[in-house]
Amino acid sequence: MTSTPFFPILLLAVLGACECFTGIGTPLSAAKRRSCIFAALLEEDAYTKSFLTIDKCAFAGVPSDDLYDAVRYVDRNASKLYPDESAKGEMWKRAYGSWKLQLATGPPARGGTTPFKTVPIFAYAMIDENNFGNGVGINQDTIILSLLGPHYFNTKRRVMGIGIEDMFLFSNKVTQFLPEFISGGMGLKKKPADFSNKKGSRMPAFTIIGSSEKSLIARGGSGGIAIWTRLDKDIRPAAYGVE
Repeated sequence: MTSTPFFPILLLAVLGACECFTGIGTPLSAAKRRSCIFAALLEEDAYTKSFLTIDKCAFAGVPSDDLYDAVRYVDRNASKLYPDESAKGEMWKRAYGSWKLQLATGPPARGGTTPFKTVPIFAYAMIDENNFGNGVGINQDTIILSLLGPHYFNTKRRVMGIGIEDMFLFSNKVTQFLPEFISGGMGLKKKPADFSNKKGSRMPAFTIIGSSEKSLIARGGSGGIAIWTRLDKDIRPAAYGVE
């Protein structure tokens, strides 16, 4: 993971939060300025260490004792780590690619932590400029069932709404053969305006917690958290027959 672009953004955010300048360019004491910069360095170090842990666990598919705390740090400090739409946009662009689901929690437990567990099947997610896709298979070369549709990313909230347009079996589109009770139950072809946002009628969505060049973390609608590792090849040919 490359953390260099993150530091200037974080430094500006911390300096602003600490009010290192008052009035019109009036500097505060040198000691306070040093304190602000030191705080930014601590945040950068914690962010880097957290993602080193997350990247390692995502690749191995095995949770470590400190994985939960690493994810919690990124989650709880998102407003500092991604302080503006530019930083959130960069995080979103890092989420583009093909990913294997490695680790997941269930919904949050009351009064305690919910541990990450290894996902025992091959499940993937794919994000590009226009679409979100996911599905299951034997491996990244043999995908059995896939879904594909447009995504609707809200940069401010870091929320990705998901529309489902098509279903594929072994990379062959089968949408046109689905009976109405299946396509209707899946919400195929629905747009954001077709959902009322009331319970039971909300567009499927993920909140992107964080991303690096190696891993992706997101929270689903039930509150469970998933961690993906980046695949070494584009999943779209195997999943959708697209070269």
